[in-house]
Amino acid sequence: GLSALMLCPTCPPCANEVRILQGSGYLKCDVDDASETREESLGDEAFDTVNSSIVSGESIRFFVNVNLEVQPTQSESESPGGYGLLHTSRKYLKLKNFEEEIRAHRDLDGFLARASIILNETATSLDDVLRAMLCRLAQDSHNTEPDCNLDLLMAMLFTDAGAPMEGKVHLLSDTIQGVTATVTGVQYQQSWLCIICTSKALLKRHVCISRLVRPQNWGENSCEVRFVILVLAPPKMKSTKTATEVGRTFATMFLDITFRQKLLKTRTEEEFKEALVHQRQLLTIMSHCPSISTKDYSMSSICTHRPPQPPRHKDFLPMGRGIREDIARRFPVYPLDFTDGIIGKNKAVGKYITTTLFLYFACLLPTIAFGSLNDENTNGAIVIRGICDDYNLDFSTFYAWTGLWNSFFLALYALFNLSLVMSLFKRSTEEIIALFISITFVLDAVKGMVKIFQKYYCGHNHGNYYEDRSSPVSLLGLSPSLNSSLHAALNTSLLAGPPELTSVGSQGPEPLARDTAVLSLLIMLGTLWLSYTLYQFKKSPYLHPYMREILSDCALPISVLTFSLISSYGFQEIKMGKFRYNPSKSLFEMAEMHSLSLVAVSGAMGLGFLLSMLFFIEQNLVAALANAPENRLVKGTAYHWDLLLIAIINTGLSLFGLPWIHAAYPHSPLHVRALALVEERVENGHIYETIVSVKETRLTSLGASILVGFSLLLLPFPLQWIPKPVLYGLFLYIALTSIDGNQLFARMVLLLKDQTSYPPTHYIRRVPQRKIHYFTGLQVLQLLLLCAFGMSTLPYMKMIFPLIMIAMIPIRYGRVAKPERETISLIV
Repeated sequence: GLSALMLCPTCPPCANEVRILQGSGYLKCDVDDASETREESLGDEAFDTVNSSIVSGESIRFFVNVNLEVQPTQSESESPGGYGLLHTSRKYLKLKNFEEEIRAHRDLDGFLARASIILNETATSLDDVLRAMLCRLAQDSHNTEPDCNLDLLMAMLFTDAGAPMEGKVHLLSDTIQGVTATVTGVQYQQSWLCIICTSKALLKRHVCISRLVRPQNWGENSCEVRFVILVLAPPKMKSTKTATEVGRTFATMFLDITFRQKLLKTRTEEEFKEALVHQRQLLTIMSHCPSISTKDYSMSSICTHRPPQPPRHKDFLPMGRGIREDIARRFPVYPLDFTDGIIGKNKAVGKYITTTLFLYFACLLPTIAFGSLNDENTNGAIVIRGICDDYNLDFSTFYAWTGLWNSFFLALYALFNLSLVMSLFKRSTEEIIALFISITFVLDAVKGMVKIFQKYYCGHNHGNYYEDRSSPVSLLGLSPSLNSSLHAALNTSLLAGPPELTSVGSQGPEPLARDTAVLSLLIMLGTLWLSYTLYQFKKSPYLHPYMREILSDCALPISVLTFSLISSYGFQEIKMGKFRYNPSKSLFEMAEMHSLSLVAVSGAMGLGFLLSMLFFIEQNLVAALANAPENRLVKGTAYHWDLLLIAIINTGLSLFGLPWIHAAYPHSPLHVRALALVEERVENGHIYETIVSVKETRLTSLGASILVGFSLLLLPFPLQWIPKPVLYGLFLYIALTSIDGNQLFARMVLLLKDQTSYPPTHYIRRVPQRKIHYFTGLQVLQLLLLCAFGMSTLPYMKMIFPLIMIAMIPIRYGRVAKPERETISLIV
């Protein structure tokens, strides 16, 4: 196959090479540029017969060659030969994708707006040609640089800038050149040369193209140069606007010999510009549909990318088809879920143990914290109990009927394949809901700390739960963040306080203890600091990599145990708030289902329907986040089957008054990341993490569930020794780690960053900056809408929260124009 490389025209063979593979696209490239001048004289017929092959873009490569001269020592500089050291570095560059990368068009448009083109350059030496190009840039009224020194710029183009007189090696420092690789070696495209340079004296980017009257021989690999492209740029530029990126744009265009032949025939600057525009259109078409020829194409033959179509009515039938497909997909790999990492190669027993401990604490401690918050907010009663008190209904029976209706609707959703509707929830919607949950984690921690300060620092004591019904507590028994833990078996004993605790004014005012409030704040922040520091410890240079990974995986339990001991034993004289435990109520007491009237059962059906929508959305949303392409899971999904299992399990939990379960955010994505092999990679100076593989096992979740069950034996001691500020610090830690990979949050941060610090992500390369910020603003408005309803102070307003999430679909599809949707689809 043919390849394209970018090499310095006169440098020796390189010592280091970094390869970057090109994705797709087809370009017509010459086999030997030495015959380019002869082909021009032979005419189009001879050219078509000799150079009409289409070369796959997958085999096209660029080399960037950077020459850095190291100044010789005193003894060497004094030697007659003027010896020195020359550092040569080469790397592959991808071809510019004109169909996806918006900057390719911006670079060309900027050049065409203030084009610096020299059509008939008569100079013969490289220095004279470059000096003429710099003078042309300086004389252009659009390209004025007040502090620019042409002599300094001229010197910076070569390796001998600043070198001693005796040790000067007059070579170009940074160049881009194309070559074609054959079975016999490498043949250089010697008719064009792209020279790039960065200088602090420049204020903006400049491009100049010079066409020489005659081919010039400027040394090895540059024997017949006809085109010189000079790119100048400041060093502090956005990652997509650097000199290398601009040079990559024009180098991709000049890689095509047909285009270069056309440029040789142009007589005016306008014809030259028209040829550039035509080449851009051709490259865009070839990037859009690489299977077409560069000669024979028409608009009717151009393929288009069609987004996935919404599910149709026939997709939901026959009943149970999705469940059968899920079982057929997952059943063959079901045994591997228990043996991978235990039997055979690539054992990961240590990682399984640390992940199990992480998942155990991540499920147990939020359960205690949510129960404690609900106990404070409602004085021992959850929202459904408040409804039952308002309408004089039996709580256990009403709770059971609500759960049964919820399970009934979830089973219907699973049987009729309604999880297909979640395909309408694009990643943008998932990120909004995920960030909303992270925000509620933070608000829960802040709200709990405010209550501690009100109680111990200011002397305010709220004993009536009816006065605090407006707080963002759990919806119909869920957590305050509209998110219940997978293992919430302890919630019942924490939420259902004894009747005497719910009476108005049953507790007297607490004496002021400001040391308790200050210590609580320090304990919460200390828990956050230690847990997040250990979580990031795997990036530090200390200890062995295996030990760093263990400390990172065990960050949560280590921080909780450490500050629980500090609070309980280091400051025994200071009273700290702990959660209440009520051992008088049995966990396995069946509800009396016949004690409710038909009207009450109908009301429970309405609540169960709203609750089922919330379960349906969050279960599928969390599953989609866990199975995101960047997580590289390979065993397949089971959305319908998982939903049916949730319905079956919640049926039994409802009958005994136990909390319902479903997939939890951010526990599930964090669980996947804890089992992942993560590597750090560098692109354009930016460090980012990527998942290489994930150990897909059921052992960790099974082990964590068993440990949570045994935790019932740890009540009231030692679990009750965990102070509330530690749990609030846990909330902050979970929120902080969950937004780590949230693209919406990353794009919000871009508003505060300098453009030169923008990471080279796919949406930065493909989408205009204005549209990125427009789309981010649209997502922020939807996030504020969710917060307004999910944290509303109006009674029962949170019950319509699932309807608000459903209403976000037409916002994504109906309120955004079609061209904007096509651009936005590149972001997510």
